[in-house]
Amino acid sequence: MAEEQQIRNIYCIGRNYRMHAIELGNEIPKSPLVFTKPSHAVAAMDGELLPIPGDRGAVHFELEIVLRVGKPLSPGMNADECIDAMTLGLDLTLRDVQSRLKEKGQPWLEAKGFKASAPLGRWLPYPGEEGLKDLSFTLIRNGEQAQLGNSSDMLFPVSKLIEHIDRLYGLGQGDLIYTGTPEGVAALNDGDVLEAFWGKQLVGSNRIKLV
Repeated sequence: MAEEQQIRNIYCIGRNYRMHAIELGNEIPKSPLVFTKPSHAVAAMDGELLPIPGDRGAVHFELEIVLRVGKPLSPGMNADECIDAMTLGLDLTLRDVQSRLKEKGQPWLEAKGFKASAPLGRWLPYPGEEGLKDLSFTLIRNGEQAQLGNSSDMLFPVSKLIEHIDRLYGLGQGDLIYTGTPEGVAALNDGDVLEAFWGKQLVGSNRIKLV
């Protein structure tokens, strides 16, 4: 298991799976669509209750591969070399709030950056960009499959995401990259049990508590 370290910047990629963009009626991006979450959005997928807002409209789940940066990307370095661990995480989204913000042309922070909006499973060794394609990831809700994805379906592969983010914003030790979600997102209900699987391996789980 990869050791823990302090989390710094959290970069997230929107619409990186074609079918997810289509299911929400969004255009397919021509370059990576990057937004951020504050570090206090992080929560543990440790099997415990996860309190999230229940009074601001629908909260959608989005399961994603999450990469952790172990060292800065230096000239001549392969993009893969700066990643030291991976896990699965949820990009929880206040969808009604996001829709209002998009209509006004405003940033998504209120919809994407609330407390506990970035639950993370336990860290695993990073298998490299090609190794990610060996296994699919799955979100199980209340015993039934809700999402199924594979990195081979990403519009922008891991190396492209790393290079793009580093060029525009910089990457350093402890930064996280949420790489986008496949189709199947939906609203959460109070009491829902979510389980995130990497292949057949349970990486994290929570029971949802709307507050």
